[in-house]
Amino acid sequence: MSVPSATKLEKESLEAHVDLCALRYEQMDKRLTGVEEKIDDIAADIKNGNQSLIKVLIGATGTIIAGLLSTIVVLLISL
Repeated sequence: MSVPSATKLEKESLEAHVDLCALRYEQMDKRLTGVEEKIDDIAADIKNGNQSLIKVLIGATGTIIAGLLSTIVVLLISL
């Protein structure tokens, strides 16, 4: 990204400098707002992904526990 240089008019006129700075700050604010929105979207995606992962881990843990319990029951019955 190139850094805009000051124009001759801007160097000679304070009013022109102030107006150009206002335009630059407005543009910068728009870009930062866009970045903030994208970061919010990424944070929401991460949160949803974590919730899905937790559900999968709980399901897998339940399956393992059920398998171990059934194995214990079969061993106790066969004794």
